[in-house]
Amino acid sequence: MTSNRITGKTKLIALLGNPVCQSVSPEIHNLAFEFHGLNYTYMAFRVEKDQLEKAVEGLKSLDATGFNVTMPYKELVLSYLDEITEEARLCNAVNTVFNKNGKLIGHNTDGKGFLLSLEKQHIIAEGNKFVVLGAGGASRSIVMQLALEGATEIVIFNRSKPAALNLMRCVKENFPKCHITYFEIEMDLIKLQCQDATALINTTSIGMGEYIGQSIITDIDVFHSDLTVVDIIYAPAKTKLLQLAEASGCNILNGLGMIIGQGALAFKIWTGHEMPMQLINDYLVKKSN
Repeated sequence: MTSNRITGKTKLIALLGNPVCQSVSPEIHNLAFEFHGLNYTYMAFRVEKDQLEKAVEGLKSLDATGFNVTMPYKELVLSYLDEITEEARLCNAVNTVFNKNGKLIGHNTDGKGFLLSLEKQHIIAEGNKFVVLGAGGASRSIVMQLALEGATEIVIFNRSKPAALNLMRCVKENFPKCHITYFEIEMDLIKLQCQDATALINTTSIGMGEYIGQSIITDIDVFHSDLTVVDIIYAPAKTKLLQLAEASGCNILNGLGMIIGQGALAFKIWTGHEMPMQLINDYLVKKSN
């Protein structure tokens, strides 16, 4: 896709992680560069944990415009940056780095990218209640952004108590007006909390990989027609959770919009241009089909 236009002036943007072979980021960013006629190229690099610092320093030495960071290094990379944004501080994780005249500035666009996908469904954080399944890294980015943008109530369901309590504590310290609670996963409690919720959000891996065909919600009475059900998984495009929710009359949303949203925000940080989101969406939908 990029070999015919690489020149001595081409600017480099990269992805660091392990693994990276499954990432769609090189495809969507290079497609966006071509759309705008920008002389950039995006490449993915698998990096071992003990080589991450050298990889970051190498990209800085090469004057790369920036890079994305994916699992499992979103927290570890913080130690090698010069500055981080407020969102990155709240999430304690970075997924996007911009090289500003030799200073590496870390951003977290995951949460904002998720809210962009909600906004396309005419859902905003401010004044609304959200039920979130899971308390891992993806959940933290989403929960902190919901609180930052004015959600009145967030209810976390998670199997691991320490992770959920840590996330609760962070929200309470930074956003005291946001009411946040935690429960262990139990269908009757989830059903109760979803009765007046705007959206139910699955941030766990149940529904993909070895868990494909499974749903974290096993009682369809949890669903009601006023509830939007979101699964941040994008492959498969319609998880078992979303199938059950749709059959129960819910509005559903998968993780494709979040992937595009966080990528668009990173693209703007690096290039100053808007990502052609509809073009990227059409490309990814066609690819998944």
